Amino acid sequence: MTTISQAINISVQDEAIAGTFMAPGDKLPGVLFVHGWGSGQKGDTDRAKGIAGLGCVCLTFDLRGHAATRERQGVVSREDNYRDVMAAYDMLAAHPNVDPAAIAVVGSSYGGYLAALLTTERPVKWLALQLPALYRDEHWNMPKGSIDRADLTAYRQQYVLPEDNRALRACAAFKGDVLIVESEHDVYVPHPAVMSYRRAFGDTHSLTHRIIDGADHALSTEGAQEAYTGILLRWATEMILHARIGSL
Repeated sequence: MTTISQAINISVQDEAIAGTFMAPGDKLPGVLFVHGWGSGQKGDTDRAKGIAGLGCVCLTFDLRGHAATRERQGVVSREDNYRDVMAAYDMLAAHPNVDPAAIAVVGSSYGGYLAALLTTERPVKWLALQLPALYRDEHWNMPKGSIDRADLTAYRQQYVLPEDNRALRACAAFKGDVLIVESEHDVYVPHPAVMSYRRAFGDTHSLTHRIIDGADHALSTEGAQEAYTGILLRWATEMILHARIGSL
């Protein structure tokens, strides 16, 4: 994020002393939130408000097959929702107040999987993955709801290598800053799946991994929700402040 520096003179008792105004540039960081399967943008709005308060332009949205289009949940594919994410990213990047070189993507579960893939086709500076789900590359165009749940559960219980998974290959190539947030008692995205993502990130600028003790996949307690919000806001604050200071 750029900073504008303007040299000025300050008049005092018929003399002039030198000063310098420092202000954020015209463009602000953009933050795209991608919700999980069966959820919707409503779950992201409070966290988006918090990050917007840091001086960012945030965008939340509903993937097809959710919220107002929930009746289509049985037919939408990963390809469909990936196109949703790219379209939302492009709208955020085109916002007149957004710096397209300073965009963060925050993805939860299924949204984390899609967010990782997005980094191969769109510039992403910061990537936050909360409980990033893992899927086999096969059946990309199959309705997402038709995936064999037993097979998917078994797949996520093993450590997967980047060469064997499209999303993990995207992570291996990512060079920005990464946050991974895991739930201690998640039965849908268990520890091996999260560690497959962590191990794939081998060339990042920074990598932060946090585990929410006692939490499940849905963050079903108020304490777990607050813990995740705090982790995300602290990380976002650090990343944004670092970007501003580094551009002075």
